[in-house]
Amino acid sequence: MRYFAFLVSFLALLISQTLPAATLRMAFDSEPISLDPQEQLSESTLQFSHMVFDPLVRWTQDGKIEPRLATSWKQISPSTTRIYLRKNVHFHNGNLFSAKDVVYTIDRLKRSPDFRALFTSINSVTKVNEYTVDIHCNHPTPLLLNILTYVFPMDKKFYEGRDQIVKFGRTFASQHTSGTGPFIIKERDPGVRMVLVRNKDYWDTKSKGNVDKLILTPIRNDSTRLAALLSGDVDFIFPVSPVDIARAKEADNIQVITLPTSRLLLLQLNQKRRKEFRDIRVREAINLAINQPLIVKKILRGYARPAGQLSARSLLGYVDTIKPEYNLKKALQLMKEAGYPHGFRVSMMAPNNRYMDDEKVAQAVAAMLGRLHITVDLKTLPKAQYFQQYDARAADIMMLGWQSDTMDSDNLFEFLTACPDAKSGLGAYNASEYCVPGINSEITQANREMNLKKRTKILQNIETKVADSAAVVPLYWQDLTWAAKDNVGIKSIINEQNYPHLGDLVITPPKSN
Repeated sequence: MRYFAFLVSFLALLISQTLPAATLRMAFDSEPISLDPQEQLSESTLQFSHMVFDPLVRWTQDGKIEPRLATSWKQISPSTTRIYLRKNVHFHNGNLFSAKDVVYTIDRLKRSPDFRALFTSINSVTKVNEYTVDIHCNHPTPLLLNILTYVFPMDKKFYEGRDQIVKFGRTFASQHTSGTGPFIIKERDPGVRMVLVRNKDYWDTKSKGNVDKLILTPIRNDSTRLAALLSGDVDFIFPVSPVDIARAKEADNIQVITLPTSRLLLLQLNQKRRKEFRDIRVREAINLAINQPLIVKKILRGYARPAGQLSARSLLGYVDTIKPEYNLKKALQLMKEAGYPHGFRVSMMAPNNRYMDDEKVAQAVAAMLGRLHITVDLKTLPKAQYFQQYDARAADIMMLGWQSDTMDSDNLFEFLTACPDAKSGLGAYNASEYCVPGINSEITQANREMNLKKRTKILQNIETKVADSAAVVPLYWQDLTWAAKDNVGIKSIINEQNYPHLGDLVITPPKSN
């Protein structure tokens, strides 16, 4: 039996080693706005980071955390964790990776406008020796490893002195890279394509990945993107629009994979811009006038779950009793009581290539608000332009999607509902300009509480406060859907975070007809 097991393992290894190098042509709906892994906290930035850089640790498909550039760790005091680093790893330019790069990277993350809120619990990082660092937190931190999934060590020698972080700006870091990841950028034509080639000196020699060339093409239109896959012009696409899923499933030699996620789509009502939104009756009316189940059924074809709160069921803050409610009659009565029986006019912005059918969803929301006599001037923009407008809080209502960075409710609260604080980074994506007294201290408390039951109670209390104040309009938790040719092994490299581990992707020779 042992001999048989050995033989099977040996044959599997032999097959993986003899697979020919392959080219992957991938089409996606948008692209990273920058090559700087710390400029924008966004899905496309993190997807890119997993290609060109490497994290200290990363999520597995089953929701666990596995070592990458960090090989192991141990708690040496209630607030200090020792991290042991991988040896003999080189950056793409040949520089040797070591502890100094981890210290440098975390220090830089702590001053990044988008990332600093994630790292507020970390006080400092000190080098113990060339391959060991100590992370000193301000207090016991239950989510430290979750946070470290966002540390993609940068080459200190390469970047230092020219590492300014400017969102949407042209900086050295936004146009040059030196990572440790499986791929190296060979060609980049923004908006057209990006070509990456395999890092021949990649440290992960156990990876079975055989992609030696990666061609990434942004295709904004859902139908055009699917047509490119069906015609054979590309091998792997994301996303697949709900309206196209049936067509993709019917195609020969095409696989379609869908995963439910905790990724939330919501609307934010800017209370600073509009006095009407400062009235809780108006906010409640808007929440009641939007029919989330109908949006999920008619536009998303069931590939999402209607949301009445920020936390999905898989997160600690989820409260069973908080459900989405649609009641137009009650909403009209609330508008009348608030003094707006005839409604008012508002501006609204949404992306048109960032989230699943985002433009159609925004149009449906505008129509639903019209039944409240609220006239919506809707403007949709491509992702890159949209987020510049989002950062400027350029409309009364803004659309946003959020996947908890730490797979925990508190990340939703600290970015979306915390009172905005530029110094700490809390509320960095609170385009509602909403602020409930005491909420920031509860968020901080949850980030320190090590007792699971106590922590759950704190998070659920915050969730209830946000729902009771109708601060935002939760829409739904969306599914993720990918499609690829049958010989492209995407099933083992996709995940809920939507950071496909393309370095581990195996492409087998296509079946002959």
